[in-house]
Amino acid sequence: MSQSLSLPRPSAQAASQRPVSGDPIADPPSGSESAVRAYSDRSQFRSARTAEFTESVIREMSRLAMKHNAVNLAQGFPDFPAPAFLKQAAADAIAAEFNQYPITWGVPAFRDAIARKYKAVYDLDIDPAREITVVCGSTEGMIASLLATVNEGDEVIVFEPYYENYHPDLQLCGASRKLVTLTPPDWTFDREELRRAFSSKTKAIILNTPNNPTGRLFTRVEIEFIANLCIEHDALCITDEIYEHIVYDGNIHVPVMTIPGMRERAVLVNSMSKTYSVTGWRVGWVLAAPDLTDSIRKVHDFLTVGAATPLQHAGITALAADAAFYNHLSIEYGARRQLLTDGLEAAGFECFRPRGAYYIMTNIEKFGFANDVEFVRHLIEHAGVAAVPGSSFFSRPELGKNYVRFCFCKKPETLAAASERLQKAF
Repeated sequence: MSQSLSLPRPSAQAASQRPVSGDPIADPPSGSESAVRAYSDRSQFRSARTAEFTESVIREMSRLAMKHNAVNLAQGFPDFPAPAFLKQAAADAIAAEFNQYPITWGVPAFRDAIARKYKAVYDLDIDPAREITVVCGSTEGMIASLLATVNEGDEVIVFEPYYENYHPDLQLCGASRKLVTLTPPDWTFDREELRRAFSSKTKAIILNTPNNPTGRLFTRVEIEFIANLCIEHDALCITDEIYEHIVYDGNIHVPVMTIPGMRERAVLVNSMSKTYSVTGWRVGWVLAAPDLTDSIRKVHDFLTVGAATPLQHAGITALAADAAFYNHLSIEYGARRQLLTDGLEAAGFECFRPRGAYYIMTNIEKFGFANDVEFVRHLIEHAGVAAVPGSSFFSRPELGKNYVRFCFCKKPETLAAASERLQKAF
């Protein structure tokens, strides 16, 4: 007869006595002034590599939205249910006792499913045994890839504006950041500026396409130009492709790894989060040549050991989705894009129409606020709508002071409510 471990349920009284946050910095010990001072001046315990870190502005805006009961168009997570078939697959995996450590770099059947998906969609032949690392979301996938390939003093090229994680990732690696400008309204880049950014110290370029925050979808011609520079300078291209299936107007996402000459020097980072509306699952993957994968797997092992076992098993079901699923995804998000664009423009915003991802960058200069942070706080506190200050996506705050980002991965009624609030506020 099989035996299972039976644990007693905590009593209601015990549960009510648990600390709310348990954070010694947020909740310093009560008592003497000296005890409080001890928690306010502990700089000797803060590492130099994190000295410049700040809280994620995106997550901060979500907290402010909750505080002021604002519609949250700041953080990019859906407020509608995850697909029922996917939730059932996760429940089935848990019931089937897939609840212990997986192989560090991923459940074999899930890696097989990833390989089948990339063959079917992009005609890429990926060896699931030697070229796939399953990670805890694309966030871990990016930092694991950088830590595995970049040395202190190396240069890494980043397009600006950029997703806010890339800068602290490079700080943790000790790398220098070389910025190349994306210019509105189409968020294009100057080829000569990009060419000048490459040097003998360039280890890699980070390419996020479709792009967060701009919605920019890099074309095949642009990607080929980037690829040729990587080949010329013997550099890697580390791609964040998490929005690969959220594209509009007949556009097509092109993975850098499919470009001739890039199969061995592209590192592809992706996740289930956005495509399958499960941002809280934290299951992603990194595709790379065997020697790069070997290094990435070692870093991943010591960062997190492995991604959630039952959710990897559920991912097998997700990745078996056919073209109709992805086409429907684009259609649904396309309708949401139009709904929010109409609402923002009616409220007086200048919108930059995205070709991919689910964000709209807007120009707020006409509203007359001192900067984007002041404007967004006004939105949250007085209009009841949360967005992200554009400066969080730039190296210098003044470069983003006239921009604000809204997300539209929300129910149509949520977007309609936000639009109504904004139109009443201005």
